[in-house]
Formats: sequence, structure tokens, C-alpha cells
Amino acid sequence: MNAVKTQIWIAISAYVLVAIIRKQLDLDASLYTILQIFSVTAFEQVPIGQVLTNSDYSSDDPGSNKQLLLIDL
Repeated sequence: MNAVKTQIWIAISAYVLVAIIRKQLDLDASLYTILQIFSVTAFEQVPIGQVLTNSDYSSDDPGSNKQLLLIDL
């Protein structure tokens, strides 16, 4: 039962954080759309504001990879 309560509180916290981000950035997108964008760009090193707006967030080096490495070989 404690694990279920924890998951519910995490879901509520995530919802509130996304709602705050949406309000501060004055976005028209729905909360569901913003959460979908976050799920796609979760491992990219891009500022949240650039991901959620239509601004170009390409780096100065076009050959750089924005995905984090899990294991550095």
C-alpha cells in the first residue's frame, strides 16, 4: 500500500511541476503534450525552455551528440 501512495504522490508532483512550467513559459500546449515532449527528450542535454518552445536548440557543433552516454568506453 505504501508503494501505491508513493507512486500517486510522484504522479501528482510531476503534474504540478509541469503545470508550473507551462504557466511560467506561457505555453499553449496541453499538459499531456508537454509530458510527451519530456518523454522523448528525457536524455538530451537541452534547456527545458528551448525544448518546449519552437526555438532552434541545435548546438554550435553540428556533429555533437546531445544524448548522454550510459557507459563511457
